[in-house]
Amino acid sequence: MEDIEKILNFVVEIEKLKDIYRKTKPVGLERFENSAEHSWHVCLTALMLKDYANDEVDINRVVKMLLIHDLGEFDAGDTIVYAGQTDEDKAKEAAGTSRLLNMLPDGMADEFLELWHEFEAGETADSRFAKAIDRVPPLLHNIHGDGHSWKTHGVTKEKVFSVNQRISLGSKELWSVLRNKLEDAVNAGILK
Repeated sequence: MEDIEKILNFVVEIEKLKDIYRKTKPVGLERFENSAEHSWHVCLTALMLKDYANDEVDINRVVKMLLIHDLGEFDAGDTIVYAGQTDEDKAKEAAGTSRLLNMLPDGMADEFLELWHEFEAGETADSRFAKAIDRVPPLLHNIHGDGHSWKTHGVTKEKVFSVNQRISLGSKELWSVLRNKLEDAVNAGILK
């Protein structure tokens, strides 16, 4: 029973993801996306695009990574990917992730902490694909939202292309399609 209590306390604590706002607005909405919505969106996106991964992936591991990858934002906040993360930001995010996962019963956090570190390192097929998928919704939000986040934060087309070309490490086919959409955004004046 004590383990169930710990898990329920964790479940209540992660509700706070719904109040951590990101830098992009969902397509067709005027409000900013929250981190919980982002987690759901990237997981469903991964399921739909799994057949386009460069290498065979374990989609269950990928989904787990995507569900936990932003837990550290409780303590670190959301940082726009184009600004980069400082070592201090990374340490704060790691500490926050550990703090939350360590609320779970003994031994339960280990698997998830390993997955979080694997995602951050981006060196396995599963983590490369997960990191690629993590970039998809924010790109689509901007492409279909007149570049709102890019314009607000002064993000140049060179920066968008250089940061997002790493999508090709997880899926060359996906990057090819997204690169074409980004080029269309440049031609339409959405991305300068």
